[in-house]
Amino acid sequence: MHVNITKSETGNNKGSSSQLVAYLEKENRLAEQLNNEPEYWFNAGRNNIQAYEVRQGIDGNVAKLSKDDVKFFLINISPSEKEQLFLKSKFGEKGAKVYLKAYANEVMDAYAKNFKRKGIDGNKDLVYYGKLEHHRYYTYKDLEVRKGKAMRGDRKPGEQMHIQVIVSRKDASNSIKLSPLNNSRGTNAAHSLQVGQFDRVAFKQATERLFDKAFGYEREVGESFRYVNTLKHGSYEQRQEVKEQQKQEQVAKIERQQSYHQGKGLLDILLDGQGVYVAPAQDDSTRKRRKKKRGHDLDQSYGQSM
Repeated sequence: MHVNITKSETGNNKGSSSQLVAYLEKENRLAEQLNNEPEYWFNAGRNNIQAYEVRQGIDGNVAKLSKDDVKFFLINISPSEKEQLFLKSKFGEKGAKVYLKAYANEVMDAYAKNFKRKGIDGNKDLVYYGKLEHHRYYTYKDLEVRKGKAMRGDRKPGEQMHIQVIVSRKDASNSIKLSPLNNSRGTNAAHSLQVGQFDRVAFKQATERLFDKAFGYEREVGESFRYVNTLKHGSYEQRQEVKEQQKQEQVAKIERQQSYHQGKGLLDILLDGQGVYVAPAQDDSTRKRRKKKRGHDLDQSYGQSM
């Protein structure tokens, strides 16, 4: 699970949100041309929010912010291809969308609580709007575009469903400033409670645990945030530790597979779990040898009859 917090995909979050909202409506514009159902915006309270309501909600929640102050942030919630296939196998194509949106609301609940700020107890205390997108598109930054293997704007292959969330800098009361890009812990505990704090590492770990617990997903060591973050920022000893954990997990997985196959009878293997016999595959050389032998036998039989 990849959860990233940025200023804005359009590069400006100190003014109106209109440019970002319009950008995130790109799939709806195509759906309109094809007469398909649009993908509405959502939050914990509603699932049918229109784009103009998003602009009004974000742009109207800026009390006491100067023109140079950040007005909103963008949170990208991107399950891996493996996680997406897991959701679709468990809930179906439409169900996966529904549950991913519900998960996004839980992510925003964790986002609010991670500030540890008095008066900010959950997603109900935030002004935010989520938008599910089905595809990702190549940009000039992608290697495939630079090498001429793809055109800017082309759809990327594979499972690309993800959610973008625009969240206001101010809370729902329009009185408290909240910045997830501020790591300040304050000069002391009392000061920290007053200015708030946001631990991005703790937040990303929380979103991962939420996904695994909500959907019963068994996450391997190598796909965990802790593993990736340790390899990138950890000490040599810490990197060796997580690598060893991954190695032990792989060994245990192989041992379980071997134990499973050893415990199966011949009939189970032949049936291959499908209730029908599955013949072993034959290569071309095997088929040719058998065909040649049958021809030789027929020649002998014909010669004897003569």
